[in-house]
Amino acid sequence: MAKSEKCSFCGRGANEVRLLMPGRDGCICDECAEQAYLLSEEYLHKKRKKNPKWAISREELPKPDQIKAFLDEYVIGQDDAKRYLAVSVYNHYKRIMQASDDSDDVEIEKSNIIMVGPTGTGKTLLAKTIARLLKVPFTIVDATVLTEAGYVGEDIESILTRLLQVADYDVEAAERGIVFIDEIDKIARKSDNPSITRDVSGEGVQQGLLKLLEGSIVNVPPQGGRKHPEQKMIAVNTKNILYICGGAFDGIERKIAMRLNTHVVGYNGGGSNSRVDRDNLLQYIAPQDLKAYGLIPEIIGRLPILTYLQPLDREALRRILVEPKNSIIKQYVKLFEMDGVKLTFDDDMLDYVVDKAIEFKLGARGLRSIVETVMMDAMYETPSSNKKKLHITRSYAEKKLEKAKLLAV
Repeated sequence: MAKSEKCSFCGRGANEVRLLMPGRDGCICDECAEQAYLLSEEYLHKKRKKNPKWAISREELPKPDQIKAFLDEYVIGQDDAKRYLAVSVYNHYKRIMQASDDSDDVEIEKSNIIMVGPTGTGKTLLAKTIARLLKVPFTIVDATVLTEAGYVGEDIESILTRLLQVADYDVEAAERGIVFIDEIDKIARKSDNPSITRDVSGEGVQQGLLKLLEGSIVNVPPQGGRKHPEQKMIAVNTKNILYICGGAFDGIERKIAMRLNTHVVGYNGGGSNSRVDRDNLLQYIAPQDLKAYGLIPEIIGRLPILTYLQPLDREALRRILVEPKNSIIKQYVKLFEMDGVKLTFDDDMLDYVVDKAIEFKLGARGLRSIVETVMMDAMYETPSSNKKKLHITRSYAEKKLEKAKLLAV
């Protein structure tokens, strides 16, 4: 590059700047290019603010009972969890509105929520369903991939990166968002004695989550991944971000039973414990049980609302199969309808699927896998045939499950 070449914007020569990039009819130096980037980002940010995507008026604010009614259309049962979730989201909306009109000095604290329940009872489904209703950025993240900074896995800040991506990198909108952290039980402390070894995916992640849950300004990599000194960061204030956590906490019933001085199996000593429902110990869950399981007290203190999801009984599984707006059976009926085929099911067949789901102990997820196994051959053959009707009976389902070797489980 000739020494006489100059930046077309600031007029400095090649020997006065670190980098001079040639264009079609001129050149631009690295400092002018960076300044142009900052100006364009500022302009685009102002443009987004003029037409906010994530805005809701006081008149549009859904009441807790309306939020629960919406959840009822897609999720069967779990009334307690729905009520807690509805109240938390409603209060989160009100906090957002309070921030825009500071009429007094009373500041509403956010109430993060933690849901405990067996696998397949609807924790993630509740989060996904409520996302349909929201006009705030909402994302679901998995805690199992998180590790301490500097170790293989994702940094804690990747949670906020995903929220930023959902909000189209509108920082102000992301700072009013909601994050659902799934599998929170997988970051429980692996040992009662933290000094034995470094717990980088357990207690280490919990310590890192503290700053996100309590509210602080966090520097977030725009595209996720690891931080490095030359990377440009986005500062996000987590003070107004609502966190909803969910986990199966497999085996926590033993901790609850020990606290209640009862046993999961065997004889009960009588007295006041005779009123304890040992088939559903989760309803007695308390913060001290989470501590005994491996969550550190600081995390528990920042998740003040604790609720549970009940195990699904036979009646609930039967309703899940057919009643919700997007129930499994309605999905298959729709799939066949798109090929011009009317699909129907025997009630006996549906009862049989529910019985098998209970036998396999997979919760609502088991329903989907069983029906998928039963319908696989029909979905393969029917589109190429001239059939206009298809009726599925119990004997047909039994043959397909036997063929798939599922009955031996």
